[in-house]
Amino acid sequence: MKSILLIFLSLFGFTIYAQTGVIKGKIIDKQSEKPISGAIITLIGDENSQSVSDANGNFKLSGIPLGRQSLNISFTGYENTSVSDLDVTTGKDNVLTVSMIEKFNALDEIVVTSGSNKAKPINKMAMVSTKQFSPEEVNRYAGGRSDVARLVSNFAGVSTGDDSRNDIVVRGNSPSGMLWRLEGIPVPNPNHFATLGTTGGPVSALNPNLLANSDFLTSAFPAEYGNAIAGVFDLGFRKGNPDDYEYMISVGAYPGLEFMAEGPLGNKGGSFVGAARYGFVGITGLAGTAAQPNYSDISFNVDFGKTKLGNFSLFGIYGTSDIDFLGADIDKDDPFATKDEDSYVTSGFASFGLKHNLEIGNNSYLKTIVGASNSKNTYQNFRYYDYGTPSENRLPFINTDNTENRITFSTLFNSKISKKVTFRAGLLFENYSLDANVTSRDRQQDNDGDGYPDFVKLINNDGNYNVFQPFAQGQFRLTEKLTLNAGIHGQYFSVNEEFAIEPRTALSYAVNSKNTISFGYGLHHQNVPAPILFLNEYVGGSQVQTNKNLDLVQSQHYVLGYDVRLAKKWRGKIELYYQDISKAGVESFPSTYSTLTEGADFGYSTDKTSLVSNGKGYNQGIEFTAEKFFSEGYYALFTTSLFESKYEGSDNVERNSPFNNGHVVNLLAGKEFKIGKTKKNVFSIDTKFTTAGGRYYTPVDLEASNDAGYEITDDANAFSKQYDSYLRLDVKFGIKFNSKKKKRFHQFYIDLQNVTNHTNVFQLEYNRLTNKIDQKDQIGFSPDFGYKFQF
Repeated sequence: MKSILLIFLSLFGFTIYAQTGVIKGKIIDKQSEKPISGAIITLIGDENSQSVSDANGNFKLSGIPLGRQSLNISFTGYENTSVSDLDVTTGKDNVLTVSMIEKFNALDEIVVTSGSNKAKPINKMAMVSTKQFSPEEVNRYAGGRSDVARLVSNFAGVSTGDDSRNDIVVRGNSPSGMLWRLEGIPVPNPNHFATLGTTGGPVSALNPNLLANSDFLTSAFPAEYGNAIAGVFDLGFRKGNPDDYEYMISVGAYPGLEFMAEGPLGNKGGSFVGAARYGFVGITGLAGTAAQPNYSDISFNVDFGKTKLGNFSLFGIYGTSDIDFLGADIDKDDPFATKDEDSYVTSGFASFGLKHNLEIGNNSYLKTIVGASNSKNTYQNFRYYDYGTPSENRLPFINTDNTENRITFSTLFNSKISKKVTFRAGLLFENYSLDANVTSRDRQQDNDGDGYPDFVKLINNDGNYNVFQPFAQGQFRLTEKLTLNAGIHGQYFSVNEEFAIEPRTALSYAVNSKNTISFGYGLHHQNVPAPILFLNEYVGGSQVQTNKNLDLVQSQHYVLGYDVRLAKKWRGKIELYYQDISKAGVESFPSTYSTLTEGADFGYSTDKTSLVSNGKGYNQGIEFTAEKFFSEGYYALFTTSLFESKYEGSDNVERNSPFNNGHVVNLLAGKEFKIGKTKKNVFSIDTKFTTAGGRYYTPVDLEASNDAGYEITDDANAFSKQYDSYLRLDVKFGIKFNSKKKKRFHQFYIDLQNVTNHTNVFQLEYNRLTNKIDQKDQIGFSPDFGYKFQF
């Protein structure tokens, strides 16, 4: 390693001298989001490096030493706050938005300071089960693949356990219970190779280099969030540099080749930022399959600046992907395909929005967003019947063609009535146009007598439906230490014409400057996923969608939390939770099936019709977090979750859900070493250790499968077996070079994933060619790599 380091230093010897960086941004009031003029911004450790925010809240600190830096922000009548872990480099300015909260009593000398700005969620109405994260963390942690979904799997209560996909399991819930939001509006599944009704995929299409600091919520959401029962990704795009043009070129095994540009736009304080990526993971051999995946995406955010009519911005994201699995080229251990099949997969999505922010008076604003999105996926599967024999016959086996278009309108009014009361109200309207078509021979009868299963239309939907969600909520600072958030959310689903009213509340009590107790409750609803909702069933010789009248699935969340500042830059947190779920879809006769078990794969069940809303389940557990924010050259994060996830089908027998891992443990740590003659370049080591209980699965009935010629599971013993525990260790090495004279910055990393080459089970499945049950494993040891050049 020492030799490699010396080679890097010799190749980039021009970088060994020091330059300085820039930190700039805006200071705003957290409750009203209005700019604060006159705030004092000080570089911690150098009181001479200071700036004062102007009339628009803007500030700028120049000549900042390279490396990790922190700021302190103070203003009369407001609680002091700080911003830590700013990575100052020569290649790019740090552009921030820092929120401050007004003191409860300006005359009171005993003030509970807000501490680190990152320790609090972006959304001021969120008090429990919320974690703010930064895009820098997405790129920093080992094993992350530049994927925001894999980042949050490090947080308490979250697990993935599947290296091939980034589906997010929150507190034992199905991934289908997730809500993705971008810039304040819901968006389709933002992953490559996504399919209808899913929320994850093999590769993320969200570019972390365009993201702003964002929130991830796991329970008892504030009233503005709806149509989700598991978790919420509330993401925002950052604004471009309003003063200087900046560029970036990077290459990485998973994100691929990327070009990004940003800079000022017009003379009204506007800016733009945009990036395009092209993936080539298949060339590196790290895709986990012999097939060649192709994917690319584009993201942008254009801020037109402040005008008399308000502030307008335009944002968007577009992604496309495809892969062909040809049986002749497939290895027998490939987890995604088999030798007697050819499959052709395409997927794509786009989401665009126009946002308007209008200031009303001194303490209020109206934010309105109009958005349009499209998601599409096709899957053509051909089966070789009588494979390897003279009578081999290639026939279409599954044909899927789904297109979903969505028009979204969102408006939100926010008013800071006083330093003690903030009110927020709004509504969200979504119009869906769904053209879904699924035709399959899987598990079908041979009614036409041609010797092969019939090719049956399982889903044939071409129609529109609406989701309407009004809400109102308020924050009440009852005392200096006691804060109440309370609100109500409504949800109307036009398919079954159901309207649900959902109360939400959260209470936070600061015992002192180091200890806080919180409680949250929320009632939440979500419609059954579209692939289940619009399934066809033959009734009286005609196809009927017998699941359309299923109720909205109902979930009640209860959370009790304790937050403690363990030491300077150290934070600890414990949360207890219980989630009661009812009105899930189950079969009308006694069976083990429930819609709560769906959503962790590329597709959904195709034979579950005439369902009724009598299913139920629960999730309960305890979570621990100990976090050392980046300072003194290192960080650490330890999270663990102990939980139980159960469900009942129509047979009223309590069973493990497939997401009942039981426990998840994450341990992450990283250290940076200053190198070079002036110690302005950086060598870093990051590591991550993860272990989790194995997933529960339903065993294969081998005898029945051999008789049928396809896999039949022992549903009487649904989810009674458990895979071995998941275990993985990742180690990442990186090096950063700051240019001597020019605004340039180089970064290299190599991420050694699953360095112990531990065997983690992917699945046990029936092999119809050998009439045996095969074990397919997840990816073993695999090296990721990347290079970034900013200028």
